[in-house]
Amino acid sequence: MATLHALNVPDELYEQLQELAKAENSSVNAQVITILQNALQKTKTQLTEEERRKNVPKLLEEIRLRRESRQTDVEWPDSTALIREDRDR
Repeated sequence: MATLHALNVPDELYEQLQELAKAENSSVNAQVITILQNALQKTKTQLTEEERRKNVPKLLEEIRLRRESRQTDVEWPDSTALIREDRDR
């Protein structure tokens, strides 16, 4: 297993790491490893801006198809009439 030495860690940051480690009943070292793993995992799952832009037309088409396929026999009342009726009470 490789060893990583972090130099010049600000005191405030180290204190936060100590508090977090204490709250999680682990060492500062274990907490740093967990934070790094979570950050790297999150980075892997995030799409790049270009990938997100490529997905937009596909998503819009899916939304359009869902709206078109939704057929309801429900006749919704006119909201204007409902508001007028409520005000006239």
